[in-house]
Amino acid sequence: MIDTIIFDFGDIFINLDKQGTISGLKKLGMTEWTPEMDRLNLLFETGDVSYDDFIGGFQKELPNASIEEILKAWNAVLSDFPTYRLEFLKELSKKYRLFLLSNTDAIHIATFEKTVGKPFYTDFYNCFEKVYFSFEMGLRKPDPKIYQVLLDKHNLIPENTLFIDDKTENTDSASTLGIKVWNLQVSKEDVVNLFNKGIL
Repeated sequence: MIDTIIFDFGDIFINLDKQGTISGLKKLGMTEWTPEMDRLNLLFETGDVSYDDFIGGFQKELPNASIEEILKAWNAVLSDFPTYRLEFLKELSKKYRLFLLSNTDAIHIATFEKTVGKPFYTDFYNCFEKVYFSFEMGLRKPDPKIYQVLLDKHNLIPENTLFIDDKTENTDSASTLGIKVWNLQVSKEDVVNLFNKGIL
């Protein structure tokens, strides 16, 4: 019997335009996504590199780009957050324990909050018992430790817990701990179709 649901954020609630960031960086002179960019991204997502070092690292890779241009390209991944998903979540929060678990960085969260405004993001965060961001935890999915933190801190029973994420490696990792999973197929499925899946 599922009594707890852990949600990913990107492409589950907020739509992402992953090509938007790549296109933006290409306009700034990026010829390829380099190993150094990848390293900086992963470190920034676990809070292991500062904002200044992250931006500085990208400036080294894109010497002709300003900080503002880099930030604009970096944030181009963030698209819209349909209100109907928030309404669905509010209803769900009346019946289930809900948690948010997102691989993200400080820039993206600050931008999301600024874009949607305080009333919207407050309503969103209030649906959850706790909101977990990788950059604050020092861990990122698919590391099994990140799920174990939630299980331990909140006394969750894995087989009574559902984890929803669009990345197969993340749902595969969670399922090794006995957590039930829904690997949502972006653009083919929507989180509001949850009850049609027969999981709950």
